[in-house]
Amino acid sequence: MYRVTDNSAALRYEVFTDEGDLAGFSTYTRQGDHVVFHHTEIADEFEGHGLSGALVRGAMEDIRARGLRVVPLCPFVLEYLERHMEFDGLRA
Repeated sequence: MYRVTDNSAALRYEVFTDEGDLAGFSTYTRQGDHVVFHHTEIADEFEGHGLSGALVRGAMEDIRARGLRVVPLCPFVLEYLERHMEFDGLRA
């Protein structure tokens, strides 16, 4: 399992394992009601476990709940949004 949190002080969403290990993050900046994603990174030892998708899904669910919009400059976030139509309305 995993846990996704918004570390607003560091301007990034983070994904943690059940053991509490930081497995990866996705950096962003805020421009009004837009969240601009710049880079997503998963630690080598956690690659191949679906955590990057879980990270972006958690971030998108949080952004939707807050009524914000997404600007996906990060190639992974852009590709994720193109594959997951349930988040169509989030793109700015």
